[in-house]
Order: sequence, then structure tokens, then C-alpha cells
Amino acid sequence: MSQLIDDVLDIVAQKAMIDRAKLSPEAKLADLQISSLDIVEIVFALEDKFQVQIPFNANSTNMEFETVGEVVTIVEKLILAKQEGRIISEAELFPKKDKPAA
Repeated sequence: MSQLIDDVLDIVAQKAMIDRAKLSPEAKLADLQISSLDIVEIVFALEDKFQVQIPFNANSTNMEFETVGEVVTIVEKLILAKQEGRIISEAELFPKKDKPAA
């Protein structure tokens, strides 16, 4: 695993008080029963660790990310944009997910 993935998994495990062994990029945050308060703490810790700004609305019931891997991807995109000196749009950061047909 890359250092970035390890760092993100460590932060999620620490802030959500989850056994690190239960975490993988495929792990769904809802399945891990991570509370909204834990999500806020995770976002703040990631912003502090990687010196990025994650656009996140703590008052929204819609999650911008569903899996640990999506969190990693968002952090990767933000780090890359920062290194390139560009601002990344929320649409680029959080692409719309296709909903399954009913």
C-alpha cells in the first residue's frame, strides 16, 4: 500500500476508534458505523495532515464519500491540485454517481 493510503487509514482508525485491521479502501463508512461527528474529525485531521481543504458540509445528510477509498482519492486529487498550483472544483472532486435504475 502507498504511504498516503496508510496515512488515511491510520487517521480513520484513530478518529473513529476502529480496529485498523478492519479498514481497507473498499470498506464502506456506513458499514463501519462511523458517526457524522467522527467524519468531521476525520476531515479535520486529513486537512491538517496534508495541508488541504476538503469541501465538506457537516450539516448535510448526503455523504460526499461512501468508502475509505473515496476518501483517499479525494485527498490524492487535492494534493495533486495543490502541487500543480490549481484549484479543483467540487464537481471534479465529487463526480456525480449514477443511481441504479428502479
